[in-house]
Amino acid sequence: MAKVKNFFKKLGGWFKTHAPTKRRLIQLYSVLLFNANIKGYFGKGNNVIFRGGTKYLCTPGLNCYSCPGAITACPLGALQNAMASSKTRAPYYIIGILCLLGLMLGRTICGFLCPTGLGQDLLYKIKTPKLRKSRYTRFFSYFKYVLLAVFVIAIPVIYQGIPAFCKYICPAGTFGGSLFLLMNPNNSDFFAMLGYLFSWKFVVLVVFAVASVFIYRFFCRFICPLGAILGFFNKFALIGVSLDNGKCTDCGLCVQTCKMDVKRVGDHECINCGECIPVCPTKAIGWKGAKLFLHPSATDDLPVPAVEKAPLAAMAANGSENGNSVLQDLNANVSGTTETDTVEVFKKSNSALATEQTSKGEELSCAREKKKLTSAEKILKRNFGLQIGAWALAVVLLITALVYYNFLAPTNVTQVYALGDKCPDFTLTTYDTQGAYTNGIKADKFSSLEHKGTVTVINFWYTTCDPCVEELPYFESVKEKFGDKIVMVAVHAANMASETEVQSFIDGKGWRDWQIIFAQDTSETDCFSMLGGKSAYPLTVVVNTSGIITFVQQGKTSEAALSAAIENAM
Repeated sequence: MAKVKNFFKKLGGWFKTHAPTKRRLIQLYSVLLFNANIKGYFGKGNNVIFRGGTKYLCTPGLNCYSCPGAITACPLGALQNAMASSKTRAPYYIIGILCLLGLMLGRTICGFLCPTGLGQDLLYKIKTPKLRKSRYTRFFSYFKYVLLAVFVIAIPVIYQGIPAFCKYICPAGTFGGSLFLLMNPNNSDFFAMLGYLFSWKFVVLVVFAVASVFIYRFFCRFICPLGAILGFFNKFALIGVSLDNGKCTDCGLCVQTCKMDVKRVGDHECINCGECIPVCPTKAIGWKGAKLFLHPSATDDLPVPAVEKAPLAAMAANGSENGNSVLQDLNANVSGTTETDTVEVFKKSNSALATEQTSKGEELSCAREKKKLTSAEKILKRNFGLQIGAWALAVVLLITALVYYNFLAPTNVTQVYALGDKCPDFTLTTYDTQGAYTNGIKADKFSSLEHKGTVTVINFWYTTCDPCVEELPYFESVKEKFGDKIVMVAVHAANMASETEVQSFIDGKGWRDWQIIFAQDTSETDCFSMLGGKSAYPLTVVVNTSGIITFVQQGKTSEAALSAAIENAM
């Protein structure tokens, strides 16, 4: 029995020692809440990625839009898309969201809410030699501002339609948007689509992961443009770490303890993790914004009563009733006495008054201390109640999100037509290219009904998809080869770019004189999902003269393979 008690005692001690901090619990909570669509990791077809209304909201932190579990959008990805499509107009919506997040939380988002930050924290816990911060790491910490200017702003604006940071660098997209999709056995055909871009992004992910083992928050400190943006707001954010300059002695313990490249508590590099608070010897560091959520008495020390003056002098100066009474008694006693006797009377009276005042002062002090303790107990109870209420509300919110997104949220109800099925009829808006003209008259719509009895080749693409753009010249060559024996339509993905941007892209590539018909998919028609599209482009579908789907290629195809598929359909 004693051994069992010792075992549970040791087990309890271990859990107490290794219990996660509140910050770690908040990090884990945010990761689960922002990725509540758990069924997406096991989905298939067009139900892998959640496409509901909350995808228009931005998560405070890097969380890739393409991740199967994501229920919101990444603010950095949204900013790049907005910059790419803004042209001469400022993307006020996403800029407003970033300003709102920054003014409320600043880089507290990095310290508490970002899933990428949690991943780096866990990697850094691996026991290895660590690279300490220095003036060199502080210098390289400004590199993320260069990436912000070039990859998030300049390239998307100059080369409209290219979200450069997401496309070429972001490890969150590679980890959440690619690896999880590839680990799903329902997406085994994606392996055939992997090209040089995925290889590059995978190498970048491995480099970042390995570097994070040896360097604290390698990505946050040197790479992340979102952290650079939020750093601008750190000084003005409502919530975060603050420094009381009146109490600060410039001992430097806070800066030495911090693993980030801060020069001072709360500057643009501070992620507001709060690890500097307990090391400050003068308690000059605290949480900014605490009074927004707590009563002032919960954050301020109660006033300490002033030290009383000398009893007799104080009472005489204040003209108190006791003082007047004592003076009258003294005057009565003094009359008829010698000077020596008078002095003795004053000494005795002063001593008696001092004793009496000390006794009353002690009683008053005890009463105040008792009142102070009672008030402190009430504050502790109230704070404990607030914490319990906040955690209970957070748990209810999380459970609600998990239940809704995994059991109640509507799935993509588009009927999927596979190999061997009869292709459904659909109508799409066309772009201005030579293929859309018949006898000199442009057809504003492409209707599959009008081309029944002819082999139809349907390719799905979008402007920033490199494999899509690379293979389209093959399709034009095949169209020229077969001529009027086939109909070939290139359908641009829905919601990837405006129709004006797509037309400009076609004109810029010199495709206006092509025989291919260029058309635009819509979220209402969702022709891509209807014909078996999953989560990646390009997709090629061939329909024979009887309207039966005879060829489906997820990913890039070759000119020879396309020609063989058309001949087979004939």
